[in-house]
Amino acid sequence: MPTQVSPPTDLYLGQARASSSTQHCMKIYEKWASTYNDEVANEAQNYVAPVLVAQAAIESSTTAANGVILDAGCGTGLVGQALALGGAKVIDGADLSPAMLKVARQTGVYRNLTQVDLTRRIATEDNTYDIVTCVGTFTLGHVGPDPALREFIRITKNNGIVVATILEEIWLSGGFKDEVEKLEAEGIATILGMELVDYVKGHGDKAMLVTLRK
Repeated sequence: MPTQVSPPTDLYLGQARASSSTQHCMKIYEKWASTYNDEVANEAQNYVAPVLVAQAAIESSTTAANGVILDAGCGTGLVGQALALGGAKVIDGADLSPAMLKVARQTGVYRNLTQVDLTRRIATEDNTYDIVTCVGTFTLGHVGPDPALREFIRITKNNGIVVATILEEIWLSGGFKDEVEKLEAEGIATILGMELVDYVKGHGDKAMLVTLRK
């Protein structure tokens, strides 16, 4: 019997970034979930975004250890694991893909895991979380700035923190810079930091790491 060869990571990544709808994107991650960690997480030294966001969240908040955190677009749980290693104890996860959530559950770091479409209003009450993190979701073919960023702020407690990466390629063209500045101009959030960082070392990918305080 011929040996089955899994599609390369770049193939799934390219398909996901070219996705034209949330349904199409979900189908891609359904196929990718079972091998995602082997292909991506095992290259943790290169895929630095989850650790950078976890560090920024912990450093920017005085309640990281005892507060309640939402890992939005949690995927297989890389950010949640980084948060837990940093001392966070109560972490919820949300993602579009049930298959990715199944893998995230196996990490054992999440209190609750919920299927959520971040292109729509989040079914969570105002002022629920001390910190909201988001990595790998604001990218090509995925989630746009509106309503997601406002929703993150809405469900964050006063003085709470939102930390997200936004792929450099869409930071301007996708309207993210405008939306972040609009949130500050409207008095909804304060920009604590906007820093261009490595997303995946050695691949040329950069992302804007944005930290907001409600």
